[in-house]
Amino acid sequence: MTTYADLPGDELGSLKAELEAQYAEIKARGLALNMARGKPGADQLDLSMPMLATVTTAEDCRAEDGTDCRNYGVLDGLPEAKRFMACMVEEDPANIVVGGNSSLSLMYEAVARCLDFGTLGSKPWSQYDGIKWLCPVPGYDRHFGITEAFGIEMIPVAMTADGPDMDEVERLVAGDASVKGIWCVPKYSNPGGVTYSDDVVRRLAAMECAADDFRIFWDNAYCVHHLYDDAADQDQLLDIGAACREAGNPHRYFKFASTSKVTHPGSGISAIAASPDNVAEIKKRMGVGTIGYDKLNQLRHVRFLKDADGLAAHMAKHAAILRPKFELVVSKLEEGLAEVGGCSWSSPRGGYFVSFDAPEGTAKRIVGLAKEAGVTMTGAGATYPYKQDPRDSNIRIAPTLPPLAELDAAMDVFVCCVKLAYAEKLLG
Repeated sequence: MTTYADLPGDELGSLKAELEAQYAEIKARGLALNMARGKPGADQLDLSMPMLATVTTAEDCRAEDGTDCRNYGVLDGLPEAKRFMACMVEEDPANIVVGGNSSLSLMYEAVARCLDFGTLGSKPWSQYDGIKWLCPVPGYDRHFGITEAFGIEMIPVAMTADGPDMDEVERLVAGDASVKGIWCVPKYSNPGGVTYSDDVVRRLAAMECAADDFRIFWDNAYCVHHLYDDAADQDQLLDIGAACREAGNPHRYFKFASTSKVTHPGSGISAIAASPDNVAEIKKRMGVGTIGYDKLNQLRHVRFLKDADGLAAHMAKHAAILRPKFELVVSKLEEGLAEVGGCSWSSPRGGYFVSFDAPEGTAKRIVGLAKEAGVTMTGAGATYPYKQDPRDSNIRIAPTLPPLAELDAAMDVFVCCVKLAYAEKLLG
């Protein structure tokens, strides 16, 4: 197969001229398409509209234990809400605190608590000359935004097909007590769609850390977000909590999850799970700032989704909407770029993104060309700390928001931009 890099200069020049003409025609269409963020489409949001009718009367506002959910109280969540979130985070309900609509807020607050107060008697992190954080890359830009906002030095660690490069992780945590944490999206990772192998999970749980207060921030955002109904086509993830307890490090993890991409992102419920000692400390600090989160919303979610079976049935409806979109993206990339060379992409079985690696040195140009043509992508570099992708290669494709016809058009634009940017680079 002859790739762009194999073409003689005159042929590549002619091809570039053809691509420029194609790109000009696309620009003239006046498109306004968006693949920038992993937002559910309107049809997905419609799936949860019946939830809003589950709490409408005064009688509906009573929890199973009789609590009037219109009033103050119940800091850590209703018992039925804790049981429900337990099926998402794989934890004893007693070790769960139910939060508001954003698990990202719980992560931000957890970092802030450790900085201000330390954790389980350790020195507050803010009292060190500087602390460091491990960031698997490509990764989630909002995670990196939290650590950057607090002035924490971020250390990129390459992702593999099984999760973060554990040889590098183990080397870093064993030799430097200022390394205090790691960001993990362990199932259908953002953006690569990778699910951590059992070996990676066990090594994270058991590794020797110079810092006794090292913490794994386990953001299991896509724990139930499969694209296929058959269990054989779904990734399975070993529970980090069980692995940490087995390894003798029961306090090492904080697990997070939410219903943001299950029901409505603006009005979901979230949870943090941890060891009993960690949870007691979280509740002590949290109780100063709030008397409790939205219990009526907790009731809505429990009454609508009910339990693990109800959740799985609901997520199958999401999958039926999302599966054709992901298959379209992969098909467009295979058909449009197979002979270009220098490109690779993920083909995930769940989650919300496709990770695309463009020819080195072209990602910023591709995203810029797409924007000029009316297609908004996630900014190049966003999947790396400080927005600095050393290869200028990775682009996160978010196919969930546009309707299928618009996604089809957006992918045609994207493929054209990849080809044009690569041809430009090769010709200098």
